[in-house]
Amino acid sequence: MSAPETTLTPAPVRRRIHPAWIVAAVAFLALVGAAGFRAAPGVLMVPLQNEFGWSTTVLSAAVSINLVLFGLTAPFAAALMERFGIRAVTAVALVLIGAGSALTVLVTQSWQILLTWGLLIGLGTGSMALVFAATIANTWFAKSRGLVIGILTAGSAAGQLVFLPFIAALAQDPGWRQASLLIGAGALAVVPLVLMFLKNSPAEVGVLPYGATPPAADPNAAKESSGPEPTGPAAGQDAHEPRRNAAVRALQVLKRASKVRTFWALVAGFAICGATTNGLIGTHFIPSAHDHGMPETTAAGLLAVVGLFDIIGTIASGWLTDRFNPRILLAVYYQFRGIGLLVLPLLLSATVQPSMIVFVVIYGLDWVATVPPTAAICRQVFGADGSVVFGWVFAAHQLGAAAAALAAGAVRDATGQYTYAWFAAAAMCTIAAVISATIRKDARKPESVPVPA
Repeated sequence: MSAPETTLTPAPVRRRIHPAWIVAAVAFLALVGAAGFRAAPGVLMVPLQNEFGWSTTVLSAAVSINLVLFGLTAPFAAALMERFGIRAVTAVALVLIGAGSALTVLVTQSWQILLTWGLLIGLGTGSMALVFAATIANTWFAKSRGLVIGILTAGSAAGQLVFLPFIAALAQDPGWRQASLLIGAGALAVVPLVLMFLKNSPAEVGVLPYGATPPAADPNAAKESSGPEPTGPAAGQDAHEPRRNAAVRALQVLKRASKVRTFWALVAGFAICGATTNGLIGTHFIPSAHDHGMPETTAAGLLAVVGLFDIIGTIASGWLTDRFNPRILLAVYYQFRGIGLLVLPLLLSATVQPSMIVFVVIYGLDWVATVPPTAAICRQVFGADGSVVFGWVFAAHQLGAAAAALAAGAVRDATGQYTYAWFAAAAMCTIAAVISATIRKDARKPESVPVPA
């Protein structure tokens, strides 16, 4: 007698999380850990002035050096990530931030704060700049890149949100030194996670980027394409590209990009973006509120709320960037920011009024919402060079921030208030909106810059 027939039902395939999302989660935590210092200067400026008698201009100069290095390091960091891997560069950057923050407790002279706040932390944060978010998105994701860049960019805002209230409280009691140690500890705490889980590329773990379509099963094509797969993190990059000298690659990309009009439009707009965020509000909002009689902890709390809504705004901007014209989004973002800065001098007072809450919410939603559309335009126009090009555009962002931080400090020392700085920033935002709106809609076709073999 034959055995009864049985029907074999295939076992259900268990879906597992794509490694790209694990890498994105660790990258988010790394950005949170690196963001602690971004919240520090505005909070620590007054305590340092009280203890050492340094002027606002001196401390603004330290922040400016930090911001310049923050920006100029970014394109080279993108190239270094292609050459040595994302994991190694990120770990070294976090160590530099931690060391710079910890050594700040030993300063006694103004030139020493230029070394810790400026040199060490500037190099570290520059290597963990927003170009890091663009590199992760371009390397690990074939779809939803705008959303991923938005989420990772929000990591910086999350870091500000997490650290700022504690830094403000520690700066008052027991003191600014303990606040500096907290920043250093936050950066160093992420290093083990980076070393364990932040993989350099999909090829390293034998997968395709998230959302990528496998090549057609053609035996002849498979034979032609056989051989070692590229290991460089840049998606679509030539297999030999990661072995190039990182500095040379960054400079070659700059040379190519500088011939494209869209590049200069993005540079101008992002320079104004940096001036009106990190340079002005990030550095001088708390001292300005203090000038109007507002307690530092209250002003720090408002800035933390900016960070909270920045998370929402940046993620939403990434979602919108995947669906709408990025140049129009940029124009809208810059113009709304300009309106907010124009009315800010009328809102500052010793107490928090409802109008100030409205400003904080709107400004938070707009804080770095410009990043996803800017990164998208870089990718569309410059292809495989997009991450490094975004690094150079981000360098302009930080140069603008450095100039604004120093200029606003000088305005405060000269006039006793920040009013003229707020008005000038509002005017610049209108200029950025016009520049962004005039970026050619069909920029990709006539202006696309091929990557040489």
